[in-house]
Amino acid sequence: MDSQKYTLSSLKQDIVDNNLHVKAIIQDILAFRGSLADLENLNEAGRAKISALRKCIERLDDWARDEGDPEVAKDVDSHRQQLTRTLQAFRKANVSTMLEIEKADKQELLTPSGDSELRQRGKTRLNRSSLISQQESVTEKMLSISRHLSETTQKSAATLDTLIASSSSVQGTRDELLNTGGTITQSGKLLNKYGRRECTDKIILLFAFIFFLACVFYIVQKRLF
Repeated sequence: MDSQKYTLSSLKQDIVDNNLHVKAIIQDILAFRGSLADLENLNEAGRAKISALRKCIERLDDWARDEGDPEVAKDVDSHRQQLTRTLQAFRKANVSTMLEIEKADKQELLTPSGDSELRQRGKTRLNRSSLISQQESVTEKMLSISRHLSETTQKSAATLDTLIASSSSVQGTRDELLNTGGTITQSGKLLNKYGRRECTDKIILLFAFIFFLACVFYIVQKRLF
């Protein structure tokens, strides 16, 4: 029992520690005004802590299921909701900081001060190269997305053509079946008609045969009597 309590308290402490680390990284991201490469390092650290926090919550959920503890299960739901809010804050912090960095870079490129122009010239060139590289990277990503959307559109168009062709084939088969059904119905009517005629012919032949027998019987009777 003591070991179970120790495990539970250890899991809860790990969740608290990782949550605090993630929040600290979010604050660092909001205050950061360096390069995008350094910002990516903060992002990697934040993603690692978020992943560790998610695993701790999953382990706590497993513990609650194994022990059947409803109170711990409620704590798990609360931690998951908090994790969702933390992820949203992490994304917003990244977007906000990236916009501020790009804004500062543009302002620095467009309005360099006269006193620090010589000192900032080299840095400006580096920033310009960095911006160009970033713009090229963004352009490549947009082109890749555009190509992907184009491929998806082409596949959808090909699928639509296939469906139209299949629909036409099904419609043609349906028409053929309707025509065949009509022919079979007509043939059935003709067979029924011929059947009735055959029955009528048999009755006529029967009456003719009876009449023939009557005539023979009449002739024999006349000759004998």
